[in-house]
Amino acid sequence: MSTDKLHDDEVGTDAGLVRRLLAAQFPEWAELPIVPVRSAGTDNWIYRLGEDLAVRLPRIEGATGQVEKELRWLPFLAPHLPLAVPEPLVKGAPGEGYPWEWGVYRWLEGETATLEQLADPGAAAVTLAGFIAALQRIDLTGAPQPGGHTFGRGGPLAPRDADTRENIATLDGMIDGGAATSVWEAALRAPEWDGLPVWIHGDLIGTNLLAHEGRLSAVIDFGGLGVGDPAYDLMPAWTLFSGQSRAAFRSALSLDDATWVRGRGWALCWALMYIPYYLHTNPVGVAYARRTIDEVLRDRVRGR
Repeated sequence: MSTDKLHDDEVGTDAGLVRRLLAAQFPEWAELPIVPVRSAGTDNWIYRLGEDLAVRLPRIEGATGQVEKELRWLPFLAPHLPLAVPEPLVKGAPGEGYPWEWGVYRWLEGETATLEQLADPGAAAVTLAGFIAALQRIDLTGAPQPGGHTFGRGGPLAPRDADTRENIATLDGMIDGGAATSVWEAALRAPEWDGLPVWIHGDLIGTNLLAHEGRLSAVIDFGGLGVGDPAYDLMPAWTLFSGQSRAAFRSALSLDDATWVRGRGWALCWALMYIPYYLHTNPVGVAYARRTIDEVLRDRVRGR
């Protein structure tokens, strides 16, 4: 079984298990090459299946149900969106000792988006803003309401207050705790969203964006998809963009100051949670989260 363990309670997988699951449930794909994919994500194991397919299996129980959600909603959302999104094909059942549902998807070309991979970060920021705006315009009839499946995203920040302050204390000496507390308290003071709910991706950090040939090409991992406050989907302003590209992202969206401040609070909250949890298991992700905190605190000194 794979040993790249990120969670104490995760279920390991390997190519042999994937082949047995396919042979039992989707034999037409069972003889295709299976190659593990080193993903920036933390909830699922990913295997490339042949040239055109991918298999996605939850690592932890908290990630179960995402295949069902994506099968239900991505075919509905995709035609309205200006960037590629995953195309789920089938849902697999538990079996061969693996306890949860899993999925087969079309393979999406691209690498995890970073500023270095984007030929024009400002243009990528405008493109991503266009994706968010398009998502927010889609009809909400029957949309999944906020709840455990969205991990509280799209709701208010206040329920995260105690954990966020605890994480600031835990990271004493690694970050500027006073500055982080100031950003967090400003986000808590910002007026809550009083507009109509909108679709939110729910995990729109840079590691869920793909770049291909220097351009932003796809948005992946819709496990947190839901409706609510649009502030959570502003996170790439700090998790990916910086300086001029951040300004381009903001100017391309119709935002009030309060939504921006709440979005900055969500980015800080996410990074503060991420570092202590993954400190000894995911150094690349921890470096990414530390950069996010740096960007949040740098943005704070602009006085907005």
